[in-house]
Amino acid sequence: MININDVKSGMSIKIDGNIFTVIEFQHVKPGKGPAFVRMKLKNMRTGATIDNTFNSNVKLEQAHINKKEMQYLYSMGESFFFMNTEDFEQLEVSKSILGDNTNYLKENLVVTIIMYEGEIIGINMPDKVSLKVTETEAAVRGNTTSSAMKDATFETGYTTKVPLFIEVGEELLINTNDGKYSSRA
Repeated sequence: MININDVKSGMSIKIDGNIFTVIEFQHVKPGKGPAFVRMKLKNMRTGATIDNTFNSNVKLEQAHINKKEMQYLYSMGESFFFMNTEDFEQLEVSKSILGDNTNYLKENLVVTIIMYEGEIIGINMPDKVSLKVTETEAAVRGNTTSSAMKDATFETGYTTKVPLFIEVGEELLINTNDGKYSSRA
């Protein structure tokens, strides 16, 4: 148990059985009444963000999070398989935990698996991944208004908008936070 005054941004805590990461932390001392702490917390299982207020005498349980660098191997149905590059241990992760990150997973990509007491609660992807374009329409001559975009499908099956000059076979950098085209690789 840790005192509320010892909590810092980025720390992981356990409240009512849920695991949260502290995004923002503010100690408030009003003119009247006792001091309190206002925190912005992100649920590590669901990704939801909440605001919470605590009295300054509260003690919280710190959650000890394990992070492992793992390499993506392959998928089979709703299961995705990762390998620890140090001891070659393999781990199966369900699609429900990965969410939209499955759009960016290609063989040999190294990601960070986040675990709490043996339970996989999330995955940290690199900010940008390099994906190969497998299908896109040809650019129409004269259709060059400012910021004209077309659909492109990548090797993982993910589709997003790209500039007209992009052709099949090109490697592109895709931002994993918003799923948008960033640049050529």
